[in-house]
Amino acid sequence: MSSSVNMETLKAELLASHSEFRELSREHKRCEARISELLALQYPSQEELEEEAFLKKKKLGIKDRMEEILQAHRKTASAGH
Repeated sequence: MSSSVNMETLKAELLASHSEFRELSREHKRCEARISELLALQYPSQEELEEEAFLKKKKLGIKDRMEEILQAHRKTASAGH
């Protein structure tokens, strides 16, 4: 089994069982959707540009936290085998 399949399985397990991971995933998708809206604007205002920059940083922080959870869960799963 490839590691990408294992990673997708692990993500699915965490989405089902880990409330923080699930909420982070939802927030990440919300940020992604809003960033897409802002990028679609032909003439964004300064406020919209600042919001886009803020959301990109926030999204990256969320992704980092999700990765920390994945790594911790992976180590726990590896220790059990």
